[in-house]
Amino acid sequence: MDIKTLEDAMHAFVESRGWYRPDSKRPQTPRNLAISLSIEAAEVLELFQWGDQPSDAAALAGELADVMLYLLQLASLSGVDLGQAVMDKLRLNADRTWGAD
Repeated sequence: MDIKTLEDAMHAFVESRGWYRPDSKRPQTPRNLAISLSIEAAEVLELFQWGDQPSDAAALAGELADVMLYLLQLASLSGVDLGQAVMDKLRLNADRTWGAD
């Protein structure tokens, strides 16, 4: 599945809930989405709090999906082509060093 398909499905879901409307109680602003992304990433981390592997694989999958949905939405509303940004970052990282391995 490609990023565009996921992005379209995410936008359709958000629109179906009315969260893009100006009077929404969950305004989908870049700021709010960045906050939500951070919260969801912390929920992924929480699954690893007391061990090297989460005890519930389905919970991990759900939290990772939440992270991806907020990331897709934040990128889209901010005008970032996420696929291109990933490829650009990989090219940049190819020339980086991180110290002694």
